[in-house]
Amino acid sequence: MRTFDHHSGEHLEIDGARIYYEVTGNENSPALLVLHGGFGNLEDFNTILSGLKKEFEVIGIDSRGQGKSTLGSKALTYEQIQRDVERVLEHLNIDSVSIIGFSDGGIVAYRLASLTSLNIEKLVTIGSRWHLKNTEPSREIFSRVTGESWRNKFPATYDAYQKLNPEPDFDLLAQSVVKMWLDSSSSGYPNEAVKNISCPLLIVRGDNDPLSSREAVVELSGFVKDSTLLNIPFAGHTAFEDQKEVFMIILNKFLRKE
Repeated sequence: MRTFDHHSGEHLEIDGARIYYEVTGNENSPALLVLHGGFGNLEDFNTILSGLKKEFEVIGIDSRGQGKSTLGSKALTYEQIQRDVERVLEHLNIDSVSIIGFSDGGIVAYRLASLTSLNIEKLVTIGSRWHLKNTEPSREIFSRVTGESWRNKFPATYDAYQKLNPEPDFDLLAQSVVKMWLDSSSSGYPNEAVKNISCPLLIVRGDNDPLSSREAVVELSGFVKDSTLLNIPFAGHTAFEDQKEVFMIILNKFLRKE
């Protein structure tokens, strides 16, 4: 399968922003959507694509303001990214899809599975919160993030953003992302609406993840009848990279299970 390269895709005008997406894999196979985390881009999933054991048509989307997608003038919210995803899928005439979402991408995926009529066959989330309650340590971590602090700590993601984004303004993006992380309104986390999730759900968490608590994922697994919880030892927030071999074994088993 061809990996994402930020050369083979297209832009779609949505609500004042130009949203970038790419499609790879077998167009006659089931659709698989991948949604990246904050300050990331669709290439973050290339390590997963090479290890998939089942044929898929894979859709990658750069979230609004990130990768090759512009920010536009509307507020950056999980609800807005959800709308962007729905519009891209509609544009591609895809009405049935499986989803892998990492961090922010998983939160958007929870919203898609909880609050829309999209036919989701299977859902995988990695390091993704579904609420803000009882998350004071996370709130403190989020509120300290600035463009400068992120540049200093994660220079590779900053360099990728500067290289890819057609309208780069990293400080504005950082402000927008932090506001989204701390959004407690209906445009933010799905909260109790996750009880509406009816598709098979694989919840993945790194055991050392400071942003996704063990208690929260256990509670979520209790809400969703057809759910599987994978708490990976010796892994942090990027569990799919920290323990790739373990993750891929379970991911492939989950995606291939009838």
